[in-house]
Amino acid sequence: MSDAPKTAMVLAAGLGTRMRPLTDDRPKALVEVGGRALVDHVLDRLADAGVERAVVNVHWFADRLEQHLAARGRGPEILISDERAELLETGGGLKKAAPLLGPDPVFVANIDSVWTDRAGEGNSALNQLARLWNPSIMDAALLLARREGSIGFEGAGDVFMADDGRLTFRGEAASAPFAYMGVHICCPDYVTDGPDGAFSLSGLWRRSAAAGRLYGCVLDGDWMHVGDPAARDAAEQRLAGGA
Repeated sequence: MSDAPKTAMVLAAGLGTRMRPLTDDRPKALVEVGGRALVDHVLDRLADAGVERAVVNVHWFADRLEQHLAARGRGPEILISDERAELLETGGGLKKAAPLLGPDPVFVANIDSVWTDRAGEGNSALNQLARLWNPSIMDAALLLARREGSIGFEGAGDVFMADDGRLTFRGEAASAPFAYMGVHICCPDYVTDGPDGAFSLSGLWRRSAAAGRLYGCVLDGDWMHVGDPAARDAAEQRLAGGA
């Protein structure tokens, strides 16, 4: 899509403590699912959506991740946002990387999500998210998964979605039907007013939702949240065609 973001931020700096012992000698981004590193699953999806440049933040086993990225044979140009000195969480990482990202809208992607697409060619989840994105009425557009049937996600859900795609958070409700699955679109200046140092995007999203400026669309496929070794094994089984 010509109007889809051409730049992405890939959040790969986490410690991956829940993934131990698989992360005792590597960053979570290099844990393999179905014979491919998590970061490669994400970068390949972004490349298929037309992304030409990806900024990847690094912290835990940063040298090893940089070496892996330098050896990739396809996909977007890779730039490194170095967080060796301080782990900055999602909001702080995006704020630090803003000079590398430029002013235009970007995909922002976690590295612990693997998914399948049932939609046809040209109608992938990332393409649908890009078509939804409208900065005149949105601060951010989130890719969501149905809570029921997701692999590796055991929470009560994050949001409700109106018919027009507008999102509201679960709040005091016992559950919500949709979970954030780790990819969204925003402009890098969305985090300009965030604090110095580490902070989460969650607070900004809640403020945007209260203002009616947080939207989303739902994946037509299977979402695998690869957060620990058991979820990694379950994801491999699903990708191999198992139940």
